[in-house]
Amino acid sequence: MRSEKISFTNAEGVQLAGALDLPPGRPRAFALFAHCFSCSSQSHAAKRIAQALTLHGIATLRFDFTGLGASGGEFADSHFAANVEDLRQAARYLSEKWQAPTMLVGHSLGGAAVIAAAGEVPSVKAVVTIGAPFDPAHVLHHFGSRIDEIERAGAAEITIAGRTFTVRKDFLDAARGQDQGRRLAELKRALLVVHSPVDEIVGIDNAREIFDAARHPKSFMSLDGADHLLTNKRDGEQVGSMIASWVERYLDPVPEVAINLEGTVQVRSTDGKFLQDVVAGEHRFVADEPLRLGGWDAGPTPYDLLLAGLGTCTAMTIKLFAAREGIPLHDVSIGLRHDRVHGQDCEAGQGKIERITRHVDLSGPLSDEHRTLLLKIADRCPVHRTLEGDLRIETVDAGLART
Repeated sequence: MRSEKISFTNAEGVQLAGALDLPPGRPRAFALFAHCFSCSSQSHAAKRIAQALTLHGIATLRFDFTGLGASGGEFADSHFAANVEDLRQAARYLSEKWQAPTMLVGHSLGGAAVIAAAGEVPSVKAVVTIGAPFDPAHVLHHFGSRIDEIERAGAAEITIAGRTFTVRKDFLDAARGQDQGRRLAELKRALLVVHSPVDEIVGIDNAREIFDAARHPKSFMSLDGADHLLTNKRDGEQVGSMIASWVERYLDPVPEVAINLEGTVQVRSTDGKFLQDVVAGEHRFVADEPLRLGGWDAGPTPYDLLLAGLGTCTAMTIKLFAAREGIPLHDVSIGLRHDRVHGQDCEAGQGKIERITRHVDLSGPLSDEHRTLLLKIADRCPVHRTLEGDLRIETVDAGLART
């Protein structure tokens, strides 16, 4: 995942900071992530969800609201309406510098904020809330008895999760009286409500109220066993992957790549050092090199793909033969490794040759004769024959061929 530091100015002239996480290759869509109350764009949940989205081609902008994280301004000047306005400005930044956001994702109070902001961002097709309160005033439960002091004095210091914030009366006023029910009824965007049934900060009843108030299309995903902040790494990654799968139907389809001949594989370079987009029929994936070689480790390496081709073909050939001959083979597993080793047949034993070691694991009530036969069949797979046969590779200048 590539992450670029960004900054933009909000409606009050305050500089807001964040990170734009970009996927390997060209982004399919852009998402805007709103963090939880008193959190920042660097929270575990924000980073893990953004990373999972990028693996599905969705670039994600996560930024700090006014007075939090690396953003300017004072938290005392921030409130729910200001957060919503910050989201609008973030969407404007994306639209001007990159691409208008297709999806808004909000965690906790950020979830309430994306519901409020969605109607002001025409490009948005989908909205996701994660552990969000139905009523933004829910956040005031954190303040306890200090609410009376804020009402009386106009401001007070509040300590949340070991951090002290100055909260003013306008924060209380902005959180109260928000007509989220009307906003949800008029959302006119696809909605995914994500919530943990054991969330002790924002109870599961909030998810029910959000879901009931919204109109279709709407979906619900239960995060069984997850805490409110998604501190478990697996929970954050799962949420990101599930969001990416859910939003797929609301994204523009991937442009078709013209392939002239059946069985042709199309490979196209990207802005990554090694990263390549690969199209094989209806299937799309990427190839890359590991981090230690300067790649992004976003996909299998070229040699991984070579070994995968040989391994899959070997397994297919063995299973087909066993089925045809009535051999009681249950499963076959192939492990492959590519090495460069000293060639015993080279002059004076010098030089190196390419070697692929193929470990074939056969399971089932097989006799020794069955195993011997199936291992011999492995050498008959078409890819094996191609690699060891009289293979010639011809390179043609496609540009000249078109002229």
